[in-house]
Amino acid sequence: MLAIIGQAAVLFAATNIDDLLVLSLFFGQAGRNRAAERRIVLGQYLGFGAILVVSLLVAFGAALLPDGLVAYLGLIPLGLGIRAAVSMWRHRGEDPDERAPSHESVTVLGVAGVTLANGGDNIGVYVPVFATAGAASSVVSAAVFLVLVVVWCAAGRWIATRPIVARALDRWGHILFPIVLIALGVLILVRGGAFGL
Repeated sequence: MLAIIGQAAVLFAATNIDDLLVLSLFFGQAGRNRAAERRIVLGQYLGFGAILVVSLLVAFGAALLPDGLVAYLGLIPLGLGIRAAVSMWRHRGEDPDERAPSHESVTVLGVAGVTLANGGDNIGVYVPVFATAGAASSVVSAAVFLVLVVVWCAAGRWIATRPIVARALDRWGHILFPIVLIALGVLILVRGGAFGL
């Protein structure tokens, strides 16, 4: 049992390192607003839960997603990034204190969509693991993953609230956020061969 838990923890960490950056940016957008932070955690759980459900269903023979569909999930962060960039452009001359608070742009479905889109590679890794592990080991691994989601959220919040990081996110986060989302979306589309890329 301990070996399964250890393997699951290593697998989760290895497949979700990139998610820490995205979570840190989301928490930077939240700006210590408790409601926005709760939306981030809920969205992360919804998105990661969808990744687990798809991985488990595919692993046990219920092919839920047609081949190649995962690549098109890149449209989610791409669209959210473009929307954030357009909003930033519209408000480019305004005093930062007069803008709408950035935490208002943090939504549960937005976070869930980005988590799901960013987790396309996770599905590719989790499916063979679950398919070969058996039902009991897969359930234990999934439970470990769900516990580690809260650890990842806490780590993302911790990173975003370090004074030097918080100052950088306060100053540059509104620019970094759309850039990272757009880059993530394009990367997912290209890696997956969407639109013949």
